[in-house]
Amino acid sequence: MNLRQIEVFRAIMMTGSISDASRLLHVSPPAVSRLLSYTESRLGFPLFERIKGRVHPTSEAQRLLHEVELVHRGVQRVERLTRELGQRRHGVLNIVASPSIGQMLVPAAIARFRRDHAAVRINFQALNHQHLKERLLNRQTEIGVSILPVDHPHLHTAPIAKSRIVCICPADHPLARLATIRLKEMRPFPLISYPPDTPFGMRIEQMFLEANEPLNVAIEVGSPQNACAIVQTGFGVAFVDEFSLEAWPGADFVIRPVDKAPEIVADLVHARTEPLSPAAEAFIVALREILARRGFGLISDR
Repeated sequence: MNLRQIEVFRAIMMTGSISDASRLLHVSPPAVSRLLSYTESRLGFPLFERIKGRVHPTSEAQRLLHEVELVHRGVQRVERLTRELGQRRHGVLNIVASPSIGQMLVPAAIARFRRDHAAVRINFQALNHQHLKERLLNRQTEIGVSILPVDHPHLHTAPIAKSRIVCICPADHPLARLATIRLKEMRPFPLISYPPDTPFGMRIEQMFLEANEPLNVAIEVGSPQNACAIVQTGFGVAFVDEFSLEAWPGADFVIRPVDKAPEIVADLVHARTEPLSPAAEAFIVALREILARRGFGLISDR
């Protein structure tokens, strides 16, 4: 079956009639009927039974539909990719980022970029780790900024900046009196933390494991931004990354460094097989400028 035959077969399966399929495909019913008859003759078995003006799929057609849907989705991916490539040529830049760095820093870089590239349209989303990776692999976005490792042979990653994990707590909390927080000093205080099956949650869990300290979780939240919002109310203790704190200037909580806390590295991520567009290259320059201005340690490309 060629793509046109697959298209006609799927339209009939979706609509249940030759006439409805013809309207869906914007062709005449006789043309659909002729192509279906030709397809069945080439296959050597019927795809539909004709009963009282309606067509009913045979068992062979039902089995074939699953594979046809896979082909249809593949064609849609090709169409989406060609549209994205065309948009890139005409000044569209698609960006995704981790929520932490995407809350304030990437938007600030977008604003800086637009000052010199007002004709370029920007599509930007802050996504969780899995969705960010999927968008990049499916070529639905040109560039990503991730604070968690994105390992895949089809993706190129290059570190651009680093920050630290820090502790936040209300100003009247006992931990606020300490210059640096050691994990053993956390024992009396239940923590606002993250699901253990998430990359950030795993990182916090690993910190406590390496220090041989118990992890006592009082509240589980979806992101460092959620943790900041709770501590801002005057309750709780949390570990967050410094990228996230850019969204909380003048916050009521205090920030303390954590002894032996791991660095958080932000990576630029893009498809390994495609060169970046001029717009993407210019955006990276703007992002580096914003990161430097905000005091984050810049890292050169690998």
